[in-house]
Amino acid sequence: MTGWITWGWLRVTPEPELASNKVGVTITQSGAAPQELETQVTRPVEDAIAGLGRIRHIVSTLTDGQSRTEIEFELGTPLDRAVNDVRDAVAAIRPTLPRDIEEPLIRRIERDDGFFMDYMISSPQRSVKELSEILENQISRALLAVPGIAQIAKDGEAQREVRVWLNPARLEALGITATEVNTQLRNLNVNLAGGRNTLGTQEQAVRVLGSATTIEQLQATPIRLPHSQYVRLENLGRVEDSIAEVRQGTYVNGRPVVAFFVKRSPGSSMLAVEKGVQAKIKLLAKTLPSDLTIEQTWTYGNFVRESYDASLEALLLGAGLAMVVIGIFLKDWRATLIAAIAMPLSVIPTFGVMYLAGFTLNSMTLLALALVVGILVDDAIVEIENIVRFMGMGKTPFTAALEAADEIGLAVLATTMTIVVVFIPVTFMEGTQGQYFREFGWTVAAAVLFSLLVARLLTPLMAAYLLKTKPLSKGAQESWFLILYQKLLSWALHHRGIVLVVGLLFFGSSLWLWQQLPTSLIDKADDSEIYVGVELSPGDTVKDTEKVIQQMNHIILKHPEVRLINAFAGNDYTRTVHTGYMFVYLKPITERTLTEKQVREILRSELTVIPGVRINFGGGGFSGNKEIEIVLKSSDTHALEQSATGLTDQMRNLPGLVEVQTSRPPQRPELRVYPDVLRAADQGVTVTEIARMVRLATLGDVEANLPKFNLSDRQIPIRVQIDPQFRNDLQALGKLLIRSERGQLVPLQTVARLEISEGAAKLDRFDRERNITITANLKPGIALGNALTQVRSLPALKNLPSTVQEQAGGDIEAQADVFNGFGGAIIAAIVLVYGVLVLLFNDPLQPVTILISLPLALGGAILGLLLAGKTLGLYALIGMVLLLGLVTKNAILLVEYAIVAMQQGKLSYEAITQAGKIRLQPILMTTVAMIAGMLPIALSIGVGTEARSPMAVAVVGGLLTSTFLTLVVVPVVLPT
Repeated sequence: MTGWITWGWLRVTPEPELASNKVGVTITQSGAAPQELETQVTRPVEDAIAGLGRIRHIVSTLTDGQSRTEIEFELGTPLDRAVNDVRDAVAAIRPTLPRDIEEPLIRRIERDDGFFMDYMISSPQRSVKELSEILENQISRALLAVPGIAQIAKDGEAQREVRVWLNPARLEALGITATEVNTQLRNLNVNLAGGRNTLGTQEQAVRVLGSATTIEQLQATPIRLPHSQYVRLENLGRVEDSIAEVRQGTYVNGRPVVAFFVKRSPGSSMLAVEKGVQAKIKLLAKTLPSDLTIEQTWTYGNFVRESYDASLEALLLGAGLAMVVIGIFLKDWRATLIAAIAMPLSVIPTFGVMYLAGFTLNSMTLLALALVVGILVDDAIVEIENIVRFMGMGKTPFTAALEAADEIGLAVLATTMTIVVVFIPVTFMEGTQGQYFREFGWTVAAAVLFSLLVARLLTPLMAAYLLKTKPLSKGAQESWFLILYQKLLSWALHHRGIVLVVGLLFFGSSLWLWQQLPTSLIDKADDSEIYVGVELSPGDTVKDTEKVIQQMNHIILKHPEVRLINAFAGNDYTRTVHTGYMFVYLKPITERTLTEKQVREILRSELTVIPGVRINFGGGGFSGNKEIEIVLKSSDTHALEQSATGLTDQMRNLPGLVEVQTSRPPQRPELRVYPDVLRAADQGVTVTEIARMVRLATLGDVEANLPKFNLSDRQIPIRVQIDPQFRNDLQALGKLLIRSERGQLVPLQTVARLEISEGAAKLDRFDRERNITITANLKPGIALGNALTQVRSLPALKNLPSTVQEQAGGDIEAQADVFNGFGGAIIAAIVLVYGVLVLLFNDPLQPVTILISLPLALGGAILGLLLAGKTLGLYALIGMVLLLGLVTKNAILLVEYAIVAMQQGKLSYEAITQAGKIRLQPILMTTVAMIAGMLPIALSIGVGTEARSPMAVAVVGGLLTSTFLTLVVVPVVLPT
């Protein structure tokens, strides 16, 4: 009952909740180029952090005006302490960093850092500015009150901003600089605390209210000129209640919209939060203006829900098939019912363990339950089959239950414990993948242990009182299969050498097939979502990007499989306007004839017609990025760029790769200001004043220093800039005035030279060195391992200069971690299985004969993967681990009975043949039941099962070959 109740309490999440091990440091310096940020900000930060302990990697990305550094700590590092250590390290060097940077933002980076719901708002009567204010003041505030909401992000909005466009000619005529206007406006237009005072018998708070309350008041703000004269602000230029510069556009099916995205907090249930958001939106719709429409464009909850339902369907379907198998073998509905009851009695208590352990219903725990459906009934099958056999000898159900349970007890205990110890090493795997499978391993172990309790306690009890006495079976005819097996076993026992040679040849051929098996990591499940990125040339404007996005929309929307497109021109995260991206949402699988992969390949070929852009598709592997990432790093920038260029060119010639690109974008155009130091010193002008004036004229002051226009509920920034019509003229920029230390006005062109040039648009650093990443996706049918072998053989990668190092990234690094982790887990599992068998059999030699069955499963698993066209990846490796426990179950049943028979005085030949005869049916029953339970996963029935099918295919193939070979080879190696 407890397990049934806790099932409703379990949270539903897409994946297991992984512990975060990353800390981010973001430092913004408006207008700073990546080169300056690298030397003045990023390197000092990296050097300060490098002294902290347990750091795995330090990765930095530098874009226009922003430095982002991610510190990846070793798993297990207390992250709260790590955040404090990073904050202290950055604070220690804060005085050495540029004074005009914004306060460093230091935070933990959650693994589930994405948004899972998208909405758009629209109205035929309202402007983007009005929609943005409604979104900010009403919708966003209301949604943040929903439990589990961490953040509401907005796109396509028009942020209100007061713009002061200064006229350089008027500034020159009145003898004042743009910097001075900005400073005076910031000092005058402000509300400040004035302390407190007592007038009469009451105490009053004192406030100094200098802020303008209307645009008209702001326009009338007096600006002091030299020689104690004043001028109204509006006489220096234009003052407008406007919006901030548009750096990103948001579109739904090509239509400009205002959108917002919902991010849930860690530890919350995705489906519960989704339900809460949808309920709040319905309530808001009643209070918002009637002309306003809020439409949900996408939610990841749909895929999670469909995947969850598919997992439950696979579990129930597998259970039903297993029951059919039992019924066919036992031909007794009562015995079949007793075995069937074992499954819910094993699964339901497992929910209680999951809840107490803090697990969620996610892809891995549901996979674990679907995977063990056939296993859960194994112990009950063995028990009930043995009881039915004893009843066939004329015993009453009660007596048969007692004697059969006593006879089979050791075998049932041994088979169950082997499953448990096989999965325990998986739960202790290191790295991110280890965390990923922790819940999987413990869920399997808990379910199997409950199945042992049910088989040892409830199954004999129910059999004793529910089964009916059967007449004594005299001369019952043996099945043709049993007769055939007895002849084969007899021949094998008389030709041990031949059988052993055949077994060795099979194992040897399995090792050869292993080398031919293509390897990968995780195949992307068909979640009806395709990511498409686009990059134009640096220097292109957001308008250029919008045009390309519209072209792409026009091409993609022609396909009937496409439901909706969310597109973005410009990228706030990278602070670039020449890049964009879109999410193509397809119709549900049941409503389209093409798979997601097929649609992606069609779009890839069609979008190549757009000239002058780089288009790439998300790989969707474990890392979520492209499938191949080769990272080159070096302190020698010239050698690094040459090596990256050579490797990129050679990778583009490989037939199995597409979208081969480098992280180093083309040079962007720059306007460079070269101060004449001698002339500037002579005029009393500093380089700092030059830089400040140029930045304020072209971009405005830094965010923290912007004057504010105060409203009743919020503040609106006031941005002072030179009017755009003057900024577009190089000569006009050269005439901008700077106040010298002597109080004189000095034109910029007299103390500096302005020149159009080129510079880096982005810089990447890895472990405190410059790095360039070469990425690529794979063509259909190309496995990651095969493609990686081709890349490794390229001359550019084999002959790297001594100053350049190669670092695997993305799925390549994750694949190496997975294979290394599972290699250690398999070795540990074999050792633990041997230890358990030694303890149970009290003999160090007998377990060796049982473990011989392990290599016999390898060939079947590999053959299954090859025939099904699957690759050896993460899920297939899970199947390999599961096989370790499953194949030993059959060997234990056979060997344990033979040992008991020999201990009772029977000759070894007679004991072995009798063990084969008696244990054939339970071995076949459990094997066929396990295969039936895994068929829904192997056949990819349901949403999201494509990625998991290699696991079931490996298990089914391994069971088919190992069962047959175990029944023949294991008896041969038993001592006679």
